[in-house]
Amino acid sequence: MFREMRRKKQQLSERDSMDVLLRRTFGVLAVQGDSGYPYAVPLSYVFDEKANKIYFHCAQAGHKLEAVRREDKVSFCVVDQDEIVPERFTTYFRSVIVFGKMRVIEDGGDRLEAIKKLMVRYAPLENGESLQKEIEAASQFVILELSVEHMTGKEAIELVRMREKGVE
Repeated sequence: MFREMRRKKQQLSERDSMDVLLRRTFGVLAVQGDSGYPYAVPLSYVFDEKANKIYFHCAQAGHKLEAVRREDKVSFCVVDQDEIVPERFTTYFRSVIVFGKMRVIEDGGDRLEAIKKLMVRYAPLENGESLQKEIEAASQFVILELSVEHMTGKEAIELVRMREKGVE
């Protein structure tokens, strides 16, 4: 169903790919937009490794939400590294692409858990009362859940070679 990576030597392990998703805080979501055109939008997210799901929030109306409701198949790309190396005419890159199905979380319990994950990721609050106030304020947002069906990570061959030599 999903293509295999052509340059297998550059493919990240599943663990390394998940680490990229855990380490970074934003990526680009691609959906089927209006009139069949792709629509790609940068978003903050939180990755739940145990559930193998990615959570986002968005406004109650807009292009992204309309696209997701129309077609649930999406992709999401996170760039971990992009270092230009002009003397070698290359870049040292590392990125992950996730494919899966997106849904709007309607259920109160699941929605609340996703909101908490997002809140803790972006604004870890020590005070439980403050966290509760923020969670209540988040009721104006729509919460999206991306169930990961396929994930691939890739890095520059130079990074692979450096790691093989023990240089990082």
